[in-house]
Parts: sequence; C-alpha cells; structure tokens
Amino acid sequence: MLVAWRYRNRNSLIQWFDPRAWVIFYLCFLFSTLAFWDVRFLLPFFIISWFWLLTSGLKWTEVRRPFLFIGLFVFFFAILTFITGRGGQELYKQEHLIFQFAAPFSILGWHPTLDVTVERAFFAVSQFVRVFSIAVMTILIPYSLNPALYGITFKGLGLPDKIAYAMDLTMRFVPTFGRDFQLTMDAQRARGYELEKISGGLIQQVRKLGPIIVPVTIHAIIGSEDIIDAMDLRAFGIGPRTWLEELIYQRRDFILIGIGVIMVIASIAISISGHGTFWVPDQLIIWASGH
Repeated sequence: MLVAWRYRNRNSLIQWFDPRAWVIFYLCFLFSTLAFWDVRFLLPFFIISWFWLLTSGLKWTEVRRPFLFIGLFVFFFAILTFITGRGGQELYKQEHLIFQFAAPFSILGWHPTLDVTVERAFFAVSQFVRVFSIAVMTILIPYSLNPALYGITFKGLGLPDKIAYAMDLTMRFVPTFGRDFQLTMDAQRARGYELEKISGGLIQQVRKLGPIIVPVTIHAIIGSEDIIDAMDLRAFGIGPRTWLEELIYQRRDFILIGIGVIMVIASIAISISGHGTFWVPDQLIIWASGH
C-alpha cells in the first residue's frame, strides 16, 4: 500500500492557498533565486523562505531529520567549495589571499596547502544562502500539500493525465520506500539479524546488508507491477481522467501567483542588466591586498 508524507491540516498560511498557486509561486521563487550569485540579492529570498517556514505550522520534531540532512549536506559542499576553490572560478578570475595554511608534511613531494581568500569565503557563503533557501522551500512541499490532491494539482497545472498521475506516484514513492525499509529492518532484527554489528570494508558492509536491500527492492518492483496492473484493469490512459475533487482559484491565489510572476520577471530583468552577479565588498579586497 502506498503511503504519503506526514501531512496534517494545520490551518497555516501555505494551506490557505490553492496548492496549484503554491507550486507556481515555488517555481517562480526557484528561478528567481537561481538568477543571482550576489549575497545581497540572495538574502531577501533567504528571509522569504524562513517566513514561509515559520508560518507553516510545522514543528521541529516533524522536520528535524530532513532539515539536519539537507543542512549538513549543503554546509558540507559549501565547505568543500571553500577548501578546493572549485565552482566559483567561472565567477571570479582573481583571488585576494588573506592567509595560507601549509601542512608540516609532504605527500610524494606535494605540500598540502589551504589558501583562504576573500573570493572563496564569499562564494561559499553565497552558495550556502542560495541552496539553503531553495531547500527550505522544497521541504515545505511534501508537508504542506494534501497527498489526496497531488494528482489534481499537477493536472490543474496543465500536465497530461499520465504525467500528473506519475508525479503523484513519485511523491508517494519515497515515504513508501522508507516504510518498507523500516519494516524489513524490524523483521530481520526479530529473526536475530544484528545490524549494529555489521563491520568490515565498504563492499563487505554492502554485502551484509543484502538481507535488507534485496527484499525491499523486490517488494518495490512487485508493488509497482501491482499498480500497473490495477491501472490497466481500469483502462487508465484510454480517455480523459475524471477527478473526485475540483480545485477553484480564489482571489488570494491570483495575488500569490502575481507576486511570484512579478518576482521572477524582476529577477530576470535585474540579471540581464548585469546586476546580481558574484559580489565581494571592496573594503575586504583592499584589506586583503594590504594584508
């Protein structure tokens, strides 16, 4: 049986709008954020994302795991970009060194060094603000949209029935897969399989996880075949699909869509005019040059 994310009606600001309006605003926010690398232009989007999060009615216990995972993931890549200097070389051609760390050892004649520059530091900050803003808005989608309206929402956005239903199944796949994985682990523990004592190299650990990975994978394949058979028996795709519920735009939804459209048009116009590119304070460059 397919399951969904932990959705519940919270009477929040997000759930006050039509889900189609929220998805359109999210897409406008996404493209608007991707138009900039200047942290001064990215901070308003960062504030907007936190505004929606704080008014969503979500509790920390509900979003703790995805937030910690995505937050650590984004922070790790920002630090990795800062250390290696890769990723921002297309945005800046010259670096101003603040200080340099040199390892007291060498590896095959190579002396590991870490150059701390103004450009690397600001690019890492810009990257973190940019990606984390998008991540916050993305996390809100599964927790704020009613799972019963997934297919209706995507169909209402103009997608064909097959694509709308495929998006519906995709949104349900991750929580369903997680449920099956947890049930399989509990079943194997009940049979005496001690997951906590798995040791060895990476390949050995993967092989020892076979009693969990194999049943979950087979169950996912069988479940997908059952869904396909059920859809074929109901002649899905032969003609236009009807939906039990109907979504109707309200004035507030048009206002939200209008704000999103204005935001993305303004962002594109600002970007085309040459603003919003990577920025570093001139004072820091002067300070680093005389350091």
